[in-house]
Amino acid sequence: MIKFRIDKLLILLFSALFYLPAAAQFQADTFIEKLLKKHPERFSDILKTPEKYKIQILYTRIDRNAKNEPHFKTYGYQVNRGEYFYPASTVKLLSIVLAFEKLNKLGIDKNTTMLTDVVRPEQTAVRVDTTSENGFPSVAHYAKKILLASDNDAFNRLYEFIGQEEFNETLLKKGYKDVRITHRLESPIGSENNRYTNPIKFEKDGKVIYEQPARYSSKTYFAPEPVLKGNGYMREGVLVNEPFAFTEKNSFPIEEQHKLLKAIFFPGQTPELQRFNLTEDDYAFLYRYMSQFPVETSYPAHYTDDYYDGYLKFLLFGATKTRLPRHLRLFNKSGDAYGYLLDNAYIADFEKGIEFMLTAVIYANEDGIFNDDRYDYDKVGLPFMANLGKTILEYELSRKRPVRPDLGRFEVEYDK
Repeated sequence: MIKFRIDKLLILLFSALFYLPAAAQFQADTFIEKLLKKHPERFSDILKTPEKYKIQILYTRIDRNAKNEPHFKTYGYQVNRGEYFYPASTVKLLSIVLAFEKLNKLGIDKNTTMLTDVVRPEQTAVRVDTTSENGFPSVAHYAKKILLASDNDAFNRLYEFIGQEEFNETLLKKGYKDVRITHRLESPIGSENNRYTNPIKFEKDGKVIYEQPARYSSKTYFAPEPVLKGNGYMREGVLVNEPFAFTEKNSFPIEEQHKLLKAIFFPGQTPELQRFNLTEDDYAFLYRYMSQFPVETSYPAHYTDDYYDGYLKFLLFGATKTRLPRHLRLFNKSGDAYGYLLDNAYIADFEKGIEFMLTAVIYANEDGIFNDDRYDYDKVGLPFMANLGKTILEYELSRKRPVRPDLGRFEVEYDK
């Protein structure tokens, strides 16, 4: 009887270890902190009061064997799932992979025309897109606009296609914990209206090939406890001297962001449960537009004129507006809102044969007031991100690798 109980306990322990999320298995040591302290000219102010900036960092070192199989070692700095931060535009990467997966399930090509209709007063329709090559909207073109310019409306359209309940339940089934996608972005409609999503249809050669009716989420996905931040917030031009509520806002912890990145770039090394059902063409699309510079873009054509190389490439480049080297690529999705600045990137130097993953968030809101458009991105956030990326890259350049990696999978052809 005792032996049976011991065996049962061992089975339960093994099962718990087996199902522990891969991204949570990072080194609980001081590696990153020691690395930052080697550069006081870059990080001294931040390291004096790290709790003020609420920094969280995950860095994954990648080594490959003779068969080019990757092996990972992840280090964390101040990673705290209980410390809420607003994920801003980083949630948009989730919308792309879930939309691609849904299309594959339906047997619809991502370039197929997607038309959005309305059934409620607060909803808006989309029947044309003059920025696309054929003048019509599609999941692929929305994904381009998200990855190249972090377009909010493009995310909202994918959110409507996926549906709030399907969005959250799919991620939950895949083992993405504490992720809550509750609302459209930069949209004035309230939380109840975000539970409703528009009717959508896909057309090919003038014929409807799939029609999705308007939907309503039967569940709510708010935080289980109130999430209150800061000293106050602006409401209609008036300062309200009480914490701002993020309880009904999106949530995407840094561990889950890093996990998503690994699932996209290393699906073969990701637990099957956490993978997305994507085609090789889907992966090539993601690699292309996550790393493509605006000047290399054909459609939307105006991106070439409106955006500089380092636009939204916070890690390594910060606010740099000069031409960037073509052999060094950030495959990333960044975000900034409410004073939170984030970036989630697989970084590759094809010339030096270097690769690593880096995810970070910093709170750059000196006065603790939200919605006042007085955030410290330029003074604090962007310099930190640039310096963090440089510091990790310099470390990567200095360390010896058993084998030079073959990064051919990620060397994609750009629009031009």
